[in-house]
Amino acid sequence: MNYLTNCFSKTLVSYIDKNPVSNAVKVLRLMEKLSFFSENKPAITKVKNTISDPLNPWNEFFRRFKSEVNDNSRKKFLSNFLLNGCIMTTNKKERLRHNLSRNIPWTLLIDPTSACNLHCTGCWAADYSRTDQLSYEQINCLINEAKQLSIHFFLFSGGEPLLRKDDLLRLCREHNDSYFIAFTNGTLVDDKLAEEIAQVGNFALLFSIDGMEASTDERRGKGTYRKVLQGMKSMRKFGNLFGFSTTYHRYNTEEIGSEEFMDLLESQGCRFGWYFTYIPIGRDAHPDYIVTPLQRKLMYEKVREFRRKRPLFLLDFWNDAEYIDGCVAGGRYYCHINAKGDAEPCAFIHYSNANIREMNLLDILNTPLFQQYRKNQPFNKNMLRPCPCLDNPHYLVQMVNESGAFSTQDHGGEKPEALARKCLQHAEGWGPVADELWDRKGTN
Repeated sequence: MNYLTNCFSKTLVSYIDKNPVSNAVKVLRLMEKLSFFSENKPAITKVKNTISDPLNPWNEFFRRFKSEVNDNSRKKFLSNFLLNGCIMTTNKKERLRHNLSRNIPWTLLIDPTSACNLHCTGCWAADYSRTDQLSYEQINCLINEAKQLSIHFFLFSGGEPLLRKDDLLRLCREHNDSYFIAFTNGTLVDDKLAEEIAQVGNFALLFSIDGMEASTDERRGKGTYRKVLQGMKSMRKFGNLFGFSTTYHRYNTEEIGSEEFMDLLESQGCRFGWYFTYIPIGRDAHPDYIVTPLQRKLMYEKVREFRRKRPLFLLDFWNDAEYIDGCVAGGRYYCHINAKGDAEPCAFIHYSNANIREMNLLDILNTPLFQQYRKNQPFNKNMLRPCPCLDNPHYLVQMVNESGAFSTQDHGGEKPEALARKCLQHAEGWGPVADELWDRKGTN
């Protein structure tokens, strides 16, 4: 970012930070009037009206954001995530997409390592080799390439990314204009790490948790739940921004969707959360974990209900596709770089044409599998059926085979036809339920 833009960003952040609710509303009013933001005007107006309403949970979200998050983390979130990651770079990404005829993502999901200190049932990464890792230099180079494309927001997964916590903190310091979030099992988070996170400011955590103690420990190992809560306590102690990541499946959906579970997460200090549903990836997958159509519908309704009454920023990886016109993968909003360096369109699609050790990011986004995504998105006219794996598995088979992509899993991996067969029953059952929900929205 150039000098003038940097000065403007700092001034704007300082102004908003003095009074996040009142001053953010004033800035949004100004943005409504500027032609530069004309394409985003409806969204800007909606956000402005939402946070200015004292009875709306988002008003309370911003007030808690001011009082509970330390100064450094709060300002880095506003400058690095909100401004650099979202507002200031949106138009440039759109120009690149148009001029280069390829998707330019909003964020990259990067696996620093495939190693993990847990062995969770049904792990989506279980069929990767446990010995792969990207060097600091490789990750640093990838981030620099991404920033050239105006990407300033990065997610870390694994494996357990905090096994590389020193390197991750170093990356946060090196890229002080960007924002980083790690999906973590939470067992390695202590006061020392939480204090270091507070010092860098541009790093947040998403704690994986699968319900209350019995449900979490059943899937992740005895004692994991208590370690997660202890990790959250350490993050809260130093005023860090953090949230939760939860996977709902056939045996925990009602618990994940309960008020009791949300009360727990809110009381622990979570300010945001990300919902996923189980995908039967790999040789040791558990197809019986796939949710029923009615359970997926339940979570569709519950997440929207929680948003209406709780001061939490909540995302549902599948069921929120209606807000962004379908699938987010293939570089449209994000893509995945695994610990071997293979570039995958999605964390749940373990096929690739390219590796960052052999190709730069811009060229990767033009490889056959990524172009298959660009060509075929959206995969369904019903945006509640967005996924080429879980909802429209014939697309998974077609795109992998037509692109000539290889499996990135260890021991030869699984053919796309095998994964598609495991998802077909859910796709057929979810279709009529999703169509009913979609038709109901159209008549409201």
